[in-house]
Amino acid sequence: MQNKKKLKVNIFGKDFSLLVENEEIAKELAEYVNRVMQETEEDLVNQPSETIAIIAALNIAYDLSVEKNKFREFSIQATDKIKKIKLLLNESKLLSTSS
Repeated sequence: MQNKKKLKVNIFGKDFSLLVENEEIAKELAEYVNRVMQETEEDLVNQPSETIAIIAALNIAYDLSVEKNKFREFSIQATDKIKKIKLLLNESKLLSTSS
């Protein structure tokens, strides 16, 4: 296990101290969460921070779900193509051994 490093990030005007294994990834994620929070605030003017945070979390969860579905579909397609390639290779072996 890697050593965890302390990292300070600012999300929606509030500082957070995090223990992270990868500072670069943690910074990118904090920036992403901050951006979604700011975009949500622009859409929900005069709403409390808690409401903005919950809607932002739902938006992030939706984005994650979309990406998981894309990955699942890609995995299915890749598996199908690998099966087809294996069948073609087996057919090719059978043809070359029968000649």
